[in-house]
Amino acid sequence: MSSSIVETVDIKAPVAVSWALWSDVARWPTFLTHVRRVDPLDERRFGWQLSLPGADKSFVAELTEVVPEDRIAWKTTEGVHHAGVVTFHRLDDERSRVALQIEYNPQGFVEYLGALTNLDSVLANYDLGEFQRLAERTAAGDF
Repeated sequence: MSSSIVETVDIKAPVAVSWALWSDVARWPTFLTHVRRVDPLDERRFGWQLSLPGADKSFVAELTEVVPEDRIAWKTTEGVHHAGVVTFHRLDDERSRVALQIEYNPQGFVEYLGALTNLDSVLANYDLGEFQRLAERTAAGDF
């Protein structure tokens, strides 16, 4: 069984601000609430440590595409199996839209339950809300 998460958020910040924040690996744990650590292994690979409801996970993900102010795509190479992309869309000079899409194969009861009840989408939506608050504070100079 394969599952998909697709979530978007509109942000009162220019696309350059949204891009700069998301492309900074060190910031990921500040808005991705289930991410405990992200350790760069080289220019394209990162070791992730997650704490999810009912399960802790570790994996290595590799960037497959990076287009500044447009998209970041990845896939896992070790551990859990998933792939995703986050895209950045200019709405106007002061607003942007961030879209997140993740494809994954649930493993174990908790992950199957999360996929069936859309808990995974709820968590992704919450994290996008955290990102929105960070980007809007940054754009306003309140960081």
